[in-house]
Amino acid sequence: MAEMHFREIGARLKAAFRLSTRPLAVYGSEVLPPGIPRLAEVNRCFAVSLYRIATGNEVSAIYVSADTREGCCPGGISHMGFAPEREEIKYFVSTGRKDVMGGAAEFLKSGPKKVEACFRAMGKVTPPGRYLVVSACDVLPDKNPGIRSICCFGTAEQIRNMAALVHFDRGDPFSPVIVPWGPSCATFISYPAGMAKNAPGNTAFMGPQDPTQNHSLPSDMMALGIPAEMAKRMVKNLDSSFVIRRPQVAFPNHGKRLNKIGRRIR
Repeated sequence: MAEMHFREIGARLKAAFRLSTRPLAVYGSEVLPPGIPRLAEVNRCFAVSLYRIATGNEVSAIYVSADTREGCCPGGISHMGFAPEREEIKYFVSTGRKDVMGGAAEFLKSGPKKVEACFRAMGKVTPPGRYLVVSACDVLPDKNPGIRSICCFGTAEQIRNMAALVHFDRGDPFSPVIVPWGPSCATFISYPAGMAKNAPGNTAFMGPQDPTQNHSLPSDMMALGIPAEMAKRMVKNLDSSFVIRRPQVAFPNHGKRLNKIGRRIR
């Protein structure tokens, strides 16, 4: 049996989990993909750009490389492996320092040493090719470009269901799905794509937990970064799982359920 194309994998996941968004695929290329805008032409931020691709049709893909970094978020470029982490980041992300960026701080960590420890724990980030490409699954080229991972945006209910399917064929109740620390772009791209050396493999990454993106994402929107092989297993397991066999559990009619509860209480 021929291996399922990631256009079909994205379509199956979109339909099964009733996503209103487009699943996205992450891959590397040594040749500049034709007709794809660079990241900065859409938005300097990876997270914002990915969300625009997932929720619209004006842009279907973006790319970035070491020589197209101008106009992009420096932190995002570092977390994609195209530049070393800047020294001042550890202060900006934590408590700030007067002589660094005017003392600006995000207070996401208790101090710069904790930031350093997290960066060491992530390990070196290596891009998957000269060009990093994120594309909607529905416009992927016919020839498989070597998909590393996919990213799905959805409501809390949809992402909870996706996480439950990840657990379907796993014996470990703790590690198959985690919420990692780091910027949104790491949760969406570098962790599930295996670009960060020490990111656990065969693991889905839920989030983002980065509150600096709360301004750009709807309050009820989450995402799941899924390694490519895991996405294949999820589609393979769909027909045997609760998603297909008990859809009323996966997607209950909340209005009717609340009415029943209300009648029962009265």
